[in-house]
Amino acid sequence: MEIDTKNVQKLLKLLEKSQATEIEIHDGDKKIKVSRQGTIAPTVAAPVAAAPQTVVAAPTVPAESVTEAPSDALCGTAIKSPMVGTFYSSANPDVPPYVKVGSRVKKGDTVCIIEAMKVMNQIESEVDGIIKDILVKNASPVEFDQPLVLVEED
Repeated sequence: MEIDTKNVQKLLKLLEKSQATEIEIHDGDKKIKVSRQGTIAPTVAAPVAAAPQTVVAAPTVPAESVTEAPSDALCGTAIKSPMVGTFYSSANPDVPPYVKVGSRVKKGDTVCIIEAMKVMNQIESEVDGIIKDILVKNASPVEFDQPLVLVEED
């Protein structure tokens, strides 16, 4: 079973809307478990996703992973991380980043990669616009729902 982040997001939304405290899906010897407690259920040689708590405060980010930005920099549409992982601005160190401040993006354009459980997940823009700020340094850890990139919509 390959981890599909869209399916994990659907599970998280289902958990938020329901009275359940956890949801677990099995496929052979692999399983995915999401719970309100944010715990990870270990399995034998299988990746497992953890869910955030239902009441979500502003994400906490290590100071070294955030670029210095003016206080008004949080204007615009934030493209957020759909998972916990490591932020990469390009497919590999030898190629230019997907986007830079001032780059024009269209809905569906790749803006970065989040590596989670040794899987590279392309994160796409949800809107058309211009990149206003990149909030995370390359190769920095990111949290679920953490803003990664700000886009000023057209």
